[in-house]
Amino acid sequence: MVTSNGLTRIAVDAMGGDHAPAEIVAGVVQAARNGDVQVMLVGDSEQVEAELANHDTSSLPIGAVPSEGAIAEGESPITALRQKPRASILVSTGMVKNGLADGCVTMGSTGAAMAAAAFLLGMMKGIERPALGGPVIGLAPRTVVIDLGANVDGRPAQLLSFAVMGDVFARQFWGVERPRVAMLNVGSEASKGNRQTRETSELLSESRLNFVGNVEANDLASVDVVVCDGFVGNIVMKLTEGLGQGMSDHVRALLEGTLSESEVDKVASSVYELNNVVETVGGGPLLGVNGVSVVGHGRAKADAVEHAIGTAKFAVESGFIAKLNEELPRMTADVEE
Repeated sequence: MVTSNGLTRIAVDAMGGDHAPAEIVAGVVQAARNGDVQVMLVGDSEQVEAELANHDTSSLPIGAVPSEGAIAEGESPITALRQKPRASILVSTGMVKNGLADGCVTMGSTGAAMAAAAFLLGMMKGIERPALGGPVIGLAPRTVVIDLGANVDGRPAQLLSFAVMGDVFARQFWGVERPRVAMLNVGSEASKGNRQTRETSELLSESRLNFVGNVEANDLASVDVVVCDGFVGNIVMKLTEGLGQGMSDHVRALLEGTLSESEVDKVASSVYELNNVVETVGGGPLLGVNGVSVVGHGRAKADAVEHAIGTAKFAVESGFIAKLNEELPRMTADVEE
């Protein structure tokens, strides 16, 4: 769905994230200037208007939608949804539900985004919980790791549904004809792992997914879809990001004085981006909900916000939700046979 001027409409939670609202607004301005999107900033009116005043927004398709309060990391999402019905993430998600936006973006609490999307947009048939999935390693840009933190625990049946969503994601986003699906484990042997991984592997092996067995963390690039619960997935993602930051700093120190400052910065930035894929692409869509809801990194700066808006735009314009809804019943039926 697009506006009369041909622009996809994205609602952005201006109050979510470590650097909100300043970096969120800056990212929105960049996206509106470069990305052929109409963006609605949802947040505290005074703060949003004050930040917008720092930019030249004349002729840019940016609007402001008032909200009251934000849901912080650490708050109980369910309790916060009841106590803060006008919180920025709820208003943003509600705009998608009510057809006022085609998709929404937040850099705030993943738990709040997940709860808001599940409550307002509803779940796809056969899916119990939303999941976050996407690439986390630059050298494996088409390896989906799912879940990346939306669920810190999960039953084998739920991990099976994550595998199905990851399979559809890889086929629809990247055109992988028959994605190779693997279970993240401490060893490649079928007997390895805890009860959760062993039982999930059994379910995956009985499904019609192209399950190739267990994969260890040092071999993620060998498959297309890596299944794990959000506790493990989030640790993998943040370890990779931390290594990327450390390697970037190390490279910068090693090359200082041997290359020009701009060349050193280029090399160090390349190393950083290679290991901070989530920040580089901005964020990923919540999988399993009936609408486009993109969740980004809490520490996101303007560039990452712009990229997340681009991800939401792509998900909308590619018809990803409709395709996922079309594919999931068939895949779920195949799995349950």
